[in-house]
Amino acid sequence: MNSNALKIIKNELREELKSIISYWKTYSIDTENDGFIGRRDHYNHPIQQANKGIILNSRLLWSFSAILNSKEKDPDLKSYAERAFQYLHDHFRDKKYGGVYWELDHKGKPTIRKKQIYAQAFTVYALSEYYLFSEDKKAKAWAITIFELIEKHAFDTEKNGYIEAFEGDWKPIQDMRLSDKDLNGSKTMNTHLHILEAYTTLYKIHPEKAVKDALENLITLFLEKFLNKDYNFELFFDDDWNLQGELISFGHDIEAIWLLVDAAKSTKNDNLLQKVNAILVPVSDTFLKKGYIKAKGVLNEMDRATKKIDTDRHWWPQVEAMIGLYYSYEHSGNTVYKDALIDIWEFTKKHIIDRENGEWFFRIDENFKPYTNEDKTSMWKSPYHISRACLVLIDKLC
Repeated sequence: MNSNALKIIKNELREELKSIISYWKTYSIDTENDGFIGRRDHYNHPIQQANKGIILNSRLLWSFSAILNSKEKDPDLKSYAERAFQYLHDHFRDKKYGGVYWELDHKGKPTIRKKQIYAQAFTVYALSEYYLFSEDKKAKAWAITIFELIEKHAFDTEKNGYIEAFEGDWKPIQDMRLSDKDLNGSKTMNTHLHILEAYTTLYKIHPEKAVKDALENLITLFLEKFLNKDYNFELFFDDDWNLQGELISFGHDIEAIWLLVDAAKSTKNDNLLQKVNAILVPVSDTFLKKGYIKAKGVLNEMDRATKKIDTDRHWWPQVEAMIGLYYSYEHSGNTVYKDALIDIWEFTKKHIIDRENGEWFFRIDENFKPYTNEDKTSMWKSPYHISRACLVLIDKLC
């Protein structure tokens, strides 16, 4: 393998980050209704009067802020970050019950008021990153307030872990699903993962014992509850930590491992970091064996009960895999992880990046054909995964 390959990738990622920044500067602003457009289709056509979701809007704030906090900063993004923060504060903030709404209409009025903990956590993540850039005390105070609400309402003091969702007034809710494709589990790996990343950044701006304790507990939950003997992370549980379903998400597996490393490092708990490092390579090995095909990218998921594999290639697992594999290469020195990283990037350049319409395809099928019914901008399509991967890898690659 060319010894300069990682240097070449670093330069390509730097250019790709510039492309992503340009795309979102060009296509994200809602000039008519304030804030940001809720949806654009595959061809970048705006979907008129589309609702606005908290996941997109909080991820915009995180992405703009993270870039501004990096060596790759684009000063023009300052106004975008400030716009994103102000829109969150003015429209998504629940002034009566606290936390953030799930969805607004195109005019900024709440349409879904439920308190999805995944969304509360991502707002903490975004506000914390924004504070690192802006030093806006209002953003920091709001992040701490949402952290306290999560701990008060969602943390299970008897059985540990975090309950998935609540009604708008924080009362119990029957349908806790994050999306239609998810099981109705009360404790999920995905939500715990995003609480983990949120608290890791919150601890940078608010290094208090309560945050550290919560962060260390989350790491322990991943090691003791979510991780299985095959080195996959289980996805859905009930209140009592009984497993629900047999799905494996390859992207979440490889994303989780590097986020766990960063979280453990932030606590300066050497014992926890040692435990996380001990599973870094095994999780990556399982991922390479089950979820990756050379020259064909990262698969989506597998149902162990039926043995059925979802062979679609979504955009985000490709870049999360690149980070996770680099962490394994850095830790072990084994070039198999570097080689897979390089191969996934080559696949992504060839098949996932949309050279005609900009940004990246949401997903492609096993024959590498893009799904043109998927959006470029939506609740779940934002610059977050791509920009984060570019920033992390540009910083780390030689």
